[in-house]
Order: sequence, then structure tokens, then C-alpha cells
Amino acid sequence: MRIKFCGAARTVTGSQHLLAVDGKRILLDCGLFQGRREEARQKNKSFHYDPSGIDTLVLSHAHIDHCGNIPNLVKQGFAGNVHATRATVDLCNVMLRDSAYLQERDVEWLRRKKHENVEPLYTMEDAERALQQFVGMAYDRPSNLTPNVQVTFRDAGHILGSASVTLDILERGRHLRCAFSGDWGRPNAPILRDPDYLDDLEVLIMESTYGDKLHADFADLADALAETVNKVYQRGGKIIVPAFSVGRTQALVYYLHRLWQENRIPPIPIFVDSPLSVNTTEVFRLHPECFDRETYRIFLKDGLDPFGFERLTYVRDVESSKKLNDIKTPCMIIASSGMAEAGRILHHLAHNVGDPQNCVLIMGFMAEHTLGRRLAEGETEVKILGDLYERRCEVKKLDGLSAHADRNELLLLVQRQNPQKLKHIFLVHGEPEQSEPLAQRIRALGFQNVHVPFEGEEFEV
Repeated sequence: MRIKFCGAARTVTGSQHLLAVDGKRILLDCGLFQGRREEARQKNKSFHYDPSGIDTLVLSHAHIDHCGNIPNLVKQGFAGNVHATRATVDLCNVMLRDSAYLQERDVEWLRRKKHENVEPLYTMEDAERALQQFVGMAYDRPSNLTPNVQVTFRDAGHILGSASVTLDILERGRHLRCAFSGDWGRPNAPILRDPDYLDDLEVLIMESTYGDKLHADFADLADALAETVNKVYQRGGKIIVPAFSVGRTQALVYYLHRLWQENRIPPIPIFVDSPLSVNTTEVFRLHPECFDRETYRIFLKDGLDPFGFERLTYVRDVESSKKLNDIKTPCMIIASSGMAEAGRILHHLAHNVGDPQNCVLIMGFMAEHTLGRRLAEGETEVKILGDLYERRCEVKKLDGLSAHADRNELLLLVQRQNPQKLKHIFLVHGEPEQSEPLAQRIRALGFQNVHVPFEGEEFEV
């Protein structure tokens, strides 16, 4: 088997890994690269392989940096099936249509404002065509991709429907078990079940987003969130939260619901300003089978809605979104995109970063060269929608809500393996300052072939 790393290599975005096995070419994920506009456009437009030569695609989950380039893959000739869990298929029905809409809107803006003659990476029609190739699968049910390659999805505990992928391969008379972690979740996280650990592996492709970092305890996160809300409320400010529409928004709403029930936060109005977040929250409600015991009890046994409460308003239309910026009293606005690179969050940031009473709340990892990263690093002047703004508001970082495993949680996955059997570990989806220290720690456990591949690098296993 040969593995070529075509994205999310020494970076956290654009997941794509190509396997050549059993005479077939199997692609793991096909995500959008997110970063500087021109670099992202060029990277996303071209592939490290011929899309028409890919036989099948296995998708770990519905975050856009893992699924967002599938319509372009189909547009350029991919005709095979896209295998994913059923919840992932339902989320992609929302996510890919939204992505196509944003691609088309972005091009309209460039043509109108910058007079650039550009075409969208893909259109709504391309997204609709790609969605016809999706095949929904259950967790823990082995299925053949080829006569000699069997795939099994295991719950990764990252977002709704997220999966790690196990491939059992029979090639030239020998059995090989290869696993792709996808984005690996955290035990005891809210809403979702804990990750289902993998065993008996010979090859492991593993994410490393937080490979050299430890997260705060979830209880500490609730305390810090309550403290931030109370402090900003008391000084009369607004809290602006860039949040991913899938996973992060629902988890944040869940925590705010709990804090409200416990009378630990004041009666601050909370707005989820994202049609995508509204739609994906509806998909969450359709899949209680993915919930942990506590959420399942709240949702089904007690008849409560963990994603909605008295102080919360979901905002769909543009006019209502614009009116949020006329509010002069304390409120919280949660809007996409999660890295503050597109969507309604940009308008809310433009209206609010200059006021020292306000707070931008950063709830997770921000990739290099994104507005979210620049805010997280405390830059005092930021460019938003082409204009420079002085950043005078507070920026507060609360990383404990991350849906990615931290260093110790990733090491737990590796420690379950036999160093004599697990011959190759490839660390992907992590910047070098996270993946390289993790590689050193894994080698210290007795695993010898630990690689941090470069984009385009290929290995035989």
C-alpha cells in the first residue's frame, strides 16, 4: 500500500490523504484549505492527483476543512461513492450547499469590488451533483470498498457523525489494518459520546492539532465562561464569538443553557446569527443516537431542548442580522465562520472591535493567516472586509471547548497499540510546533517509524 499526503500535512486544514491499494485509489477526506485568499484559491483549485482516477472516497466528518472540496473533486471528474456516517451525510447536505453559496457570493464581491475576473471554485449545481454520490453508513458495521478492502466507521467523538476509519486490507496474501483517526475527540465532552478507541493497528494516520498542548477541564471551562459573561455584562459590553456552525456552536449553546439554568449568568440576550448554524442544529436534533447519556436524557426523557432556551434567539435572515449591530445593551452574538474568515461574523467584528467595553471570545484553534489567529495573538490593527480597524476590545481565549483531543488524549490512543505491530504512524492535521513534539513523545514510547509528512510526500507501507 502507498499513502500520499495531499493536504493537512504540517497544517490543520485541507485534509486529503490518498491510498493506493488492491489496484484501487481510495481518498480519505477532501477538505478545503483555509488561509490567505489567493493561496487558498490556488491550493483548492488543483489536486495532487487526477480526480477521475479516484475510485472511492471515505469521509471522516462534515467540517469544511475535511469535506469542503468534494464538489470540486466531482466537478473535475470523480465519479465514485462518498462513504460517510448517516449524520455526516445529513450535515454535508447543509454544509456543502452553504459552501457553494459562499463561493458564489465571494466571486460576486471580487468582481464588484476588486474588478477581478474570477470563477467560483464550485457552484450550487456542483454541490447538488456531488451530494448524489454520498452513501450513508452506520457505525461499527464493516462494509467492502473493494473485494479486498473493508471499511469500518468508529465514533470519533469530535462532532456529530464524526468517525475514525479502519481499513482491513487483504493484499498479496497478508492482512493489514490501517486506521485514520479523522479529528479525534475528547472523553467527557458535552453532547456527544466519547471516542471509540482503535486497537490492533499496523498503520495509523493520526491528527495532531493539539499535539503539544493540554486542555483545561470541562468544569474549569464552565467557570471561565460564566466569569467572562458576567464581567462583560457588568461593564455594558457585547460578546462576539466566532464559532464553527457544526459542533462548536451547539456545545457553546449547551454550556450557556446549563449556566442559565444554574443562575450563574445574567439575563443577557444570546443570538446565534448564522443560517448554517440554525440548519445544522436541526440536524443535531435528528440524530440523538449520537448523544451521550446525559444529553440523551435531557433531550428525550426530560423533553427539554439542549440547543434552545429562554434567552436564546436563532437568526436566519439578513435584515435581522443587521439589526443586531443597532443593539446598545449587553448581548452575546455567536456567528460563523469559526476562524473569522467569512460570513456574518466579519460584519459583527467590524462594528465591535473598536469598543473597549466589548469582548471577542475565541473558543478554539485558529489556523495561521486567518483573522481569528490575528485576533487571538492580540494584534491591535486588523483588516476586516478590506478595511483596517483598530482593535480596542478585549480578546479572551477559552480553549477548553475544543473538540480536538489534547496531547495526553492523543497519546492514550497510541498507548493502546503494540509497538511491535504498529509499524508506521503518520501525524497530520497539525502545525509543526504541535506535531513534532508529539512525534518525539510517541518515539519515546517505543514506536520507531513516526512521520510528520510534507504535502505531496508519499510512503510505501
